[in-house]
Amino acid sequence: MYFLQAEAANRTTILFLGTIGMAVMAIGIVLFVIFHQRKVIRYQEQMQRLEEEKQKMLLKASIRFQEEERTRIAADLHDDAGPLLATARLYLNENLIHQEPAVQLQSIYSAKQIIDDAIQLIRNISHSLMPPTLKNFGLESAMSDLFQKISGSGTLNASSRFHDYRHRLKLEKELLIFRVLQELVTNILKHSNTGFIHLTQNTSGNNIYFRIHHDGQGIVQQEFEKLSHSSKGLGLKNIESRINVLKGRIFFEIDASHTYYKVTIEVPKEPTE
Repeated sequence: MYFLQAEAANRTTILFLGTIGMAVMAIGIVLFVIFHQRKVIRYQEQMQRLEEEKQKMLLKASIRFQEEERTRIAADLHDDAGPLLATARLYLNENLIHQEPAVQLQSIYSAKQIIDDAIQLIRNISHSLMPPTLKNFGLESAMSDLFQKISGSGTLNASSRFHDYRHRLKLEKELLIFRVLQELVTNILKHSNTGFIHLTQNTSGNNIYFRIHHDGQGIVQQEFEKLSHSSKGLGLKNIESRINVLKGRIFFEIDASHTYYKVTIEVPKEPTE
């Protein structure tokens, strides 16, 4: 009888301890889940803050770029066009009517030459804002013209090929893409010491792809992401801000053979209405 009572007591103790163990384990699991969720939430909040900071930096870069463009245009007009027009005005002052006919003709001719120079200057400023080839003939012709000029310098081999750009995007989107490609090409020419640069275009699904290949020094996606989050690399921030406006993506890669770099721009198709 005593043996049976002791065995029953042991079972009760084991059951009690097992219950406590299960309760402790359950509490431990609940606490782990709670702490893990809090950790995930903190991580998500941190990532959201980083993304917000990145977007602020891109916005500041875009605004800074626009301000620099306005400042440059204002300086060109003030420093170059202003003096030209002021000089032309001197030739056409009110005393001109009291001069000899020969002097009048010479003054008018000189003023005309100066005004022609001012018109050409303003035309050049206008072309820098909206390349006429892009406006009149589209992105393919504008990029072909740019690469022909680069190749014509004789310093490197530059070429472009559009495979299936049958329908133009809206002009403002073409201008954004042109500026992105122009900035990328400029960076490559300045910093990569490349021997060739080649641009291709093709369409797949609902996206248009532009790829720039070159054999100079370049960067990969990880470096691009790092630079775009830093206070440096204004040109790259300008590129990314334009890509965001286009609702596209950009990728920086190196070939598996490490013989050339590739930059890919992905842009949604949107034919001109």
